[in-house]
Amino acid sequence: MIVIDGSMGEGGGQVLRTALGLSLVSGKAFRLERIRAKRPKPGLRAQHLTCALAAQQVGAASVEGATLSSRELVFVPQDVAAGAYRFDVGTAGSTTLVLQTVLPALMLGCEASSLTLIGGTHNSMAPSADFLEEVFLGQLAKMGPKVSFRMVRPGFYPNGGGQLQVRIQPVEQLKSLELLEQGRLVERQARIYLAGLPLHIAQREQATLQKALGWDEKLFDLRCFDNERGPGNAICVLMRYEQAAEVCSGFGKQGMSAEQVAKAVVRQIKQYHQDAAPVGEHLADQLLIPLALAGGGRFRTGRPSQHTTTNMQVIQMFLDVRFGVEEIGNGVFEISVSNRIEHGSDG
Repeated sequence: MIVIDGSMGEGGGQVLRTALGLSLVSGKAFRLERIRAKRPKPGLRAQHLTCALAAQQVGAASVEGATLSSRELVFVPQDVAAGAYRFDVGTAGSTTLVLQTVLPALMLGCEASSLTLIGGTHNSMAPSADFLEEVFLGQLAKMGPKVSFRMVRPGFYPNGGGQLQVRIQPVEQLKSLELLEQGRLVERQARIYLAGLPLHIAQREQATLQKALGWDEKLFDLRCFDNERGPGNAICVLMRYEQAAEVCSGFGKQGMSAEQVAKAVVRQIKQYHQDAAPVGEHLADQLLIPLALAGGGRFRTGRPSQHTTTNMQVIQMFLDVRFGVEEIGNGVFEISVSNRIEHGSDG
């Protein structure tokens, strides 16, 4: 059994999600200790518990410690089964992170699966539904799996209640992926979500973005929802290039003006352009598992975050791969993945 210190590196929920996902794929059991030890509220929160219970259901696993606030989890997978699954976080915890937990196993299965995910779709501690659909799944499609994705309704902090519908058509083996250039800009769009809040908030956010970016009004899409879905506010700015895409997001919260939310998104956009690399910080995290399962690939990104380097460490506990990280100049790094056997057992 693999023993993992949950306080390693970044010390958050990604350690748990990666371990669950790769345990299902590899069939290797693990014990995770000191879960989320570096967070203000350590242990399993609702979203993390849902991830563990979802993995348990998909992999017919034996699990110990799957309770709220638990700081230790033992997970022993059996057989991964395709099927129609429904997972409800019960809070505004991220549905996209629950999907990322079970996706590796289901995209390498024998039959198609469908998922209904209920909870948060837009919150500040996870990739938004827009990011997952437009950025991550867009790259994953190049590797073989066909994942259809539909947001039935959004869910915001603190009420949640959003819903995603996902269908996964698996493949036997993932193709490798190289993502080294952005290519030409082909599409821009700014989506502003508003639920149960005054319309002027979205209008002020749009005005701030227009002034800072110089974008035409036709590039903005205001999506308003009734009080039942609120309160909630999010900005998701999509920039699609010939070979890559990025979504920069901002989330309204109490005490933060509409202008501040929009300016935070502008700063992200400028940082992405400044990095001059096709892969943003969040996509860098999410590409590691598919590339490791494919046995190879490489991409260019900004300086790897601690989140990314921690993810590499956990992946190497389950899969016989090695990662290369090389700075190629101007703050751009090239991350490569290869089978360890190709470089000798001591790689």
